[in-house]
Amino acid sequence: MHASFFQPRRIVVNALKTAAILITATAVNSILLDRFKTIGNSSEIYILGVLLISLNTTGYIWGILGAILGVLSVNYFFTYPYSNFNFTLEGYPITFLVMLIVAIATTALSGRVKKQREFARERTRLTEERQQMLIEAEKEKMRGNLLRAISHDLRTPLTGILGASGALLDSGDRIDPVSRRELLSGIHDDAEWLLRMVENVLSVTRISGGAPSLRKVCEPLDEVFSQAASKARKRYPQIKLNIHTPSEVALVPMDEMLIVQVLINLIDNAILHGGCDTVDLYAQTESGQVRITVRDYGRGIPPDDLDKVFDGFMARDKTSSDATRGLGIGLSICRTIVEAHGGQISASNMPDGGACISFTLPMEEVSSYAE
Repeated sequence: MHASFFQPRRIVVNALKTAAILITATAVNSILLDRFKTIGNSSEIYILGVLLISLNTTGYIWGILGAILGVLSVNYFFTYPYSNFNFTLEGYPITFLVMLIVAIATTALSGRVKKQREFARERTRLTEERQQMLIEAEKEKMRGNLLRAISHDLRTPLTGILGASGALLDSGDRIDPVSRRELLSGIHDDAEWLLRMVENVLSVTRISGGAPSLRKVCEPLDEVFSQAASKARKRYPQIKLNIHTPSEVALVPMDEMLIVQVLINLIDNAILHGGCDTVDLYAQTESGQVRITVRDYGRGIPPDDLDKVFDGFMARDKTSSDATRGLGIGLSICRTIVEAHGGQISASNMPDGGACISFTLPMEEVSSYAE
């Protein structure tokens, strides 16, 4: 509706507030006069009323009006002769003038305080809006990064599947069994790669797509490692996966499916980019958290790439026969999942060769436990 519709209503509300406060001040002074024969504090009570009017109304006019009415009320109700105006008594004109000046000054001061309060509230609102805009911009940036990474990482396996399946359909009878098996194996490997990409995309959209907060349950760490190891050995039968867990039973609050996804991504990168089939997976408890580490014995991470390995735009391994099998979005999604759990992830190269990626998970108390 138009703003002018609300103006009369605001005037009525301010007038009612002013009248109510002045009536209350008059009632308090009447009680003091009736029971205690005290009239010396009548001016101070009206000044307090003027202050309340200024704080609870909009604009200066209501405080000034309250000050004038307060002066007149003191003169009429609480100055001898009662129920009659008398400004001729010695000393009263100066007293009333001082009261009016003090009341008006109080009105101006309280109005300034109220404006400062409104300004602080508006600044807080703008700050919150700016923060929300930054959050939305970061989400939009992450969506764009995700789409660009997916377009890179999906193009080559899809092309390979189409090429190999087309060759089998067009010339299947003329292809020898060994070549046919190689083509089928390539289709199978590319399909597995696409499946892992879909799992990664579902994991990151579950966190960043406005879904509810993570369902964190205390899970036994050795069981989580067992699930990840089982999937890793199924994908890489040749892998030598060494698992080391704390001697005591470690219950860690986590979203189990997402943390297993993190471990699978780290093992995938260790095998595909480390160039070594031996991977160590171990955990150790620290002060209030558990640190999980995946270490390989391969070629390591180029030193120039260590600070951006989790950004999702690592340069693909140009020496690989399959240019799409770079780090892709796997490590970026690992960071997203770990940070959503309140942890941190980092990468480093080992002095004796190979790369080491570790992340932490807080071990705060939760109300639900895995059965």
